[in-house]
Amino acid sequence: MGKVISVANQKGGVAKSTTTLNLGVGLARQGKKVLLIDADPQGSLTASLGYVEPDDIGTTLATIMMNIINDEEIAEDEGILHHEEQVDLLPANIELSALEVTMSNVMSRELIMKEYIDTMRSRYDYILIDCMPSLGMMTINALVASDTVLIPVQAAYLPVKGLQQLIRTISMVKKRLNRKLTIHGILLTMVDFRTNYAKDIASRVRETYGSKISIFENVIPLSVKVAEASAEGKSIYCHCPNGKVSMAYENLTQEVLENEK
Repeated sequence: MGKVISVANQKGGVAKSTTTLNLGVGLARQGKKVLLIDADPQGSLTASLGYVEPDDIGTTLATIMMNIINDEEIAEDEGILHHEEQVDLLPANIELSALEVTMSNVMSRELIMKEYIDTMRSRYDYILIDCMPSLGMMTINALVASDTVLIPVQAAYLPVKGLQQLIRTISMVKKRLNRKLTIHGILLTMVDFRTNYAKDIASRVRETYGSKISIFENVIPLSVKVAEASAEGKSIYCHCPNGKVSMAYENLTQEVLENEK
C-alpha cells in the first residue's frame, strides 16, 4: 500500500508546491511510482508541471470529489495526467473553491478525499498532496487521507509563528478523524544562510519544536533557479541538475526514504 504524505502549511509562499513537485520527482528518480495531487484551487502545482492554464483542464480533483459526493463511478485513470519526469498528476483549478463551499452540506465531508485516495494506494508507492494555504475543509480532507504531514516552513518570523496553529489542527485531526496521522517533519525552505536573520530563525525552530517534532537535517536554500524551473514546467533536476537546490532536494528524498525503513 502506498504512503500518503500531505505537504501542508496555512501560510502561503513557503514552497509547498515546489516541495511537492521536487520531492515527488526525486522519489520517481529512485524508482518509486508517484502520484501528485494538487489540492489548491490556485493550481500552483499544476502550473509548475507545465499545465499553465489550470482553469482550462476538464477533469480535476474537484471533478473526482464531486463524483464521490454524487456516488458516481470513477474510471481508473480519470483525470490523471502523465508528466515526462515519470510522475502522475491529479490537477486542480478554481473549481476547487466552489467545491469547498458545496461540501459544507455534505455528510461525512471530511472523508471525501480519503475515499478516493484509498482506491489509489495500491497503484502507487507514494501519493503527495499539495495542500492549499488555509486550514479549511480541503486541507482537513487531505490530513484525514494522509499517513503523515510534511511541513515546509520559510526561514522567516511570520511563517514560523503560524506553526503552532497548524500543529494544533493536525493534533485535532489525529484525535478525532485519523488516529494514524503523524508529522513527518518540519522542512526549512528558502533559507539564506548568508544572513544572521535566517540563522536565528532556523535556530529558533529547532529550539522550539525539535524536542517534539522531527526537523529535517537538510534545508532548502533560497534560489531563483526554483522559480525558473517552475516557469518551464520542470523539476529542479531537469532545470539545474547539479545545483545546490537539486542536491538539497535529493538529500530530502533520501531522508524521506530512510524514514520508511
